Amino acid sequence: MSYFDSIYSDRSLPHRAKTVYMYLKGRSASKGVCWPGINTIAADLSLSRSTVKRALADLEKHGYLERESRYRDNGSHTSNLYRIK
Repeated sequence: MSYFDSIYSDRSLPHRAKTVYMYLKGRSASKGVCWPGINTIAADLSLSRSTVKRALADLEKHGYLERESRYRDNGSHTSNLYRIK
């Protein structure tokens, strides 16, 4: 069984979320973590920032993804860390 089987069969998950999941899975290291910025994801997939944000929220809601905020030393926000479940 492939790791995509469960996400393919989830009929309640929008196609935008499946697309972003496959992108993140492809970018993730062996431990299932990656940290691309929303602008990078949007540009690479030819999606709007809003669509990417909705897809990430869908993935979190359905339990396919954990998102962790990351910060620079000066306290400003940098890209999130994504953990594929």
